[in-house]
Amino acid sequence: MSRIGNKAITVPEGVEVKIDGHHITVKGPKGTLERDLNKNMEISLENNVITVKRPNDDPANRSLHGLTRTLINNMIIGVVNEYKRELEINGVGYRAQKKGNKLVMNLGYSHTVEMDPPAGITFDLPDANHITVRGIDKELVGQTAAVIRTKRPPEVYRGKGIKYAEEHIRRKEGKTGK
Repeated sequence: MSRIGNKAITVPEGVEVKIDGHHITVKGPKGTLERDLNKNMEISLENNVITVKRPNDDPANRSLHGLTRTLINNMIIGVVNEYKRELEINGVGYRAQKKGNKLVMNLGYSHTVEMDPPAGITFDLPDANHITVRGIDKELVGQTAAVIRTKRPPEVYRGKGIKYAEEHIRRKEGKTGK
């Protein structure tokens, strides 16, 4: 029995949901999201309440039940409130800036690292050492933040690099004297 999959999703006011077979479209004040869902799941919309049901208790269907419900819920939350992921840059001379839509970072390499935002993603820079990735698609926001982090992952001896704001870097002691 899936606890998450059995929960009903209430569609808030101002959000329009269209279910066409296994294709769902969610339109809200922040934008529109579309997704094709697994054909085994039965999705129904009645009186602004979405329910997800599985045809049987096969292990594959059991694992898709909660996932499908969560994907739909994340789409609805995203079009009402944007998702955001915050990153911090630590290191002497490491900084980020915006040039137009591009994110330009100095990360200790001989060249600057430039990134174009994917469609639907915006970069905010409150200061030179903090990056905020915003968008309505939770999956795309997380993936974009992960790609930025891979440009210079934090190292364990001095803590230099790009890390998530809530992430804690376990530090190593390094070499000790004789």
